[in-house]
Amino acid sequence: MNYPTKAKVLKAPVVWKDLFIYRKSDTIYQLTVEFCHRFLPPHGDRTVDQMVQAARSGKQNIVEGSEDGQTSSEMEIKLLNVARGSLQELRSDYHDYLNTRHLPLWPADSDRQQRLRNFCHSHNDYDDYAPLVSKMNDEEMANLLLTLCHQTDKMMCSYIEKLEQRFVTEGGIKERMHAARTGYRQEADARLRALETENQQLKKRIKELESLLEPRTT
Repeated sequence: MNYPTKAKVLKAPVVWKDLFIYRKSDTIYQLTVEFCHRFLPPHGDRTVDQMVQAARSGKQNIVEGSEDGQTSSEMEIKLLNVARGSLQELRSDYHDYLNTRHLPLWPADSDRQQRLRNFCHSHNDYDDYAPLVSKMNDEEMANLLLTLCHQTDKMMCSYIEKLEQRFVTEGGIKERMHAARTGYRQEADARLRALETENQQLKKRIKELESLLEPRTT
């Protein structure tokens, strides 16, 4: 007998290490640690802790959101928005660094900013940047990290929008559990009706055979 198929309640797990938003956010974290080590005082400046924690929060909330997303789409979206907020806070810190030291924010239409934007767009991992940043000064690194933060934020907005659309169409775990239960009952009922029909057909056939076997009277 074929039993009703089992509907999936949990979403397929997300391999967060492969997400571009995670890879870029991890790069931002590692570069921020290096930036603070090179250009900010090791003691007596709370900015260092704030920047490192904001960068770490960005990547960690992507990890936690992806893990929790298997059971709770709402929590996944919430944590990804927390990650966005952390990276936006970090962007503000880099803006402040440039402003307080009278260093330029590179204009979007400048050649070096366009080259930087193109490079960041096609490179996601820290290893792509490590050979370059050791040669950069603070102005260059700050503009690099602002570009990475901006691109990662845009990518996260698109990713969250897709999750929200999926949540609207598929619902959360409660809705999926209800759909699974409903689907199981519907399949079981359909199978039962099919068996009842088959049973009636067999009874009819048996009667036909019995009538053929009855002795005929002349």
